[in-house]
Amino acid sequence: MIYAVAFIYFDAFWTYPFEGSPLEKMVYLAENQFAFSVIYFLLYAVFGIFLAFLVVGLYEQIRPANDEFAEAASVFGIARVALVIASVMLAHVGLPYAIDLMDLSPEDAFEMWRLISVLIESLGGGNELVGGLWMLFSPAALKAKVFPQWLNYLGLIVGISGIATIYPDDVLTEIFGITQII
Repeated sequence: MIYAVAFIYFDAFWTYPFEGSPLEKMVYLAENQFAFSVIYFLLYAVFGIFLAFLVVGLYEQIRPANDEFAEAASVFGIARVALVIASVMLAHVGLPYAIDLMDLSPEDAFEMWRLISVLIESLGGGNELVGGLWMLFSPAALKAKVFPQWLNYLGLIVGISGIATIYPDDVLTEIFGITQII
């Protein structure tokens, strides 16, 4: 549901001036800082918290199979939790910092925000390699016969699409997000 809310919010309500000047972009971010902070908190922090419980719960379900995929998946799941929460921490500290630089130079403020954005996307969602590797629990779940087979095969598709995001194409990230929603 968190992914669905984020897709809807960014497609329907977020009117960021992608073609605007650095000043226009920073003014938009400054005027929408609260909304940005709320949606990023939901998208990254709340997601990360729920993900932590999911990682532990899945591991507990699959652990009796004593499978190395289950153990590796849990490691990647925990890493994903840490990366997702770290990205929201960067966003919540970085945006006010960049906005404060506007008084000195809107161009420098925007360049700072671009750098922070790259870090946020790198850790939290622009590349889903760790999220895809976390789906290694799917082969373990197939072996353990814990969940319906179709769900485990869907997990494999999700994992492959996440790993595929190492190729820089937004459609791969969107496929990963949509298959995770499903």
